[in-house]
Amino acid sequence: MRKGIHPENYRIVAFKDMSNDDVFLTKSTAETNETLEVDGVEYPLIKMEISRTSHPYYTGKSKLVDTAGRIDKFKTKYAKFKK
Repeated sequence: MRKGIHPENYRIVAFKDMSNDDVFLTKSTAETNETLEVDGVEYPLIKMEISRTSHPYYTGKSKLVDTAGRIDKFKTKYAKFKK
């Protein structure tokens, strides 16, 4: 293995799923300025929008998306081009 090409700042980081407040710990080199206390120990915090505990593929639950609002918005936007 070549020396000097791998990052030296591996550390335990808390990843927090903001949609369901699930927190898990893993090693990472990601930079962050925020911290979170887990079991009395303070870890650097990375916030995520979705993770394995909230993604529909892994949970088997689908979320209802407001497609009707988006379709109406699209139709009104492009109504001026209608012949």
